[in-house]
Amino acid sequence: MSESKLAGQFFDAAIGLLERVRDEEAPHIAEAGTLIADAVAAGNRLFAFGAGHSSLPAQDVVYRAGGLALMNFLAVPGTAGVDVMPATLGSALERVDGLAGAVLDSSPASDGDVLVIISLSGRNALPVEMAMNARAVGLKVIGVTSVAYATGTRSRHVSGTFLKDHCDVVLDSKIAVGDAELSIDGIDAPFAPASTVVTSAIMQAVMATAAGELAARGLEPPLLRSGNVDGGHEWNGRVMQEYGDRIFFRH
Repeated sequence: MSESKLAGQFFDAAIGLLERVRDEEAPHIAEAGTLIADAVAAGNRLFAFGAGHSSLPAQDVVYRAGGLALMNFLAVPGTAGVDVMPATLGSALERVDGLAGAVLDSSPASDGDVLVIISLSGRNALPVEMAMNARAVGLKVIGVTSVAYATGTRSRHVSGTFLKDHCDVVLDSKIAVGDAELSIDGIDAPFAPASTVVTSAIMQAVMATAAGELAARGLEPPLLRSGNVDGGHEWNGRVMQEYGDRIFFRH
């Protein structure tokens, strides 16, 4: 099989997943966007969290041209990127009980804020406890996960529950257990994961929905512009100044 054919098959698989999410998750995406718009309008704050590769879609909506300036990354040291050495430490930390509570307790997140938690499997202690603890202190929780894992795997949290069980809104990425879209003779393991493509698209769809909802209420969405277009830095400086008390990634 030619390499170009495999590339085409991956694009087809990713497009198919995006179409499923667009068609099947539209009501939940609208609900999530409304939750975020409600928080912005009420003067509350926005946070996104993900561990390992699930941190990539979370980071994609933080300090992003065309994105909401109020979205802050809730960082858990050692879990947010492949710069952790050894890389396996990040996976191990996702299974540590009590870590999520310590992070939330020391964060600026509080009652009325929104926390988006991204976890493909939703089975590890960190995202499950993050959602449980966040809701206990009054945060609204949006979970972005693959619901298939809840029936195809076992939870690693002591409660036996998954991220999806502790959210105000659940967005299902439709990713199959294992996160690999292709397999061929001659390669023993399945390959070509699509979770980052799909989950990043979900996040941007939610942000777009929130911006539109704010505009429909007569409110200017606090959006950032690209610093690589004329006037971008000046625009962003005004946004940062106006909303500085809700923007924590610059402190």
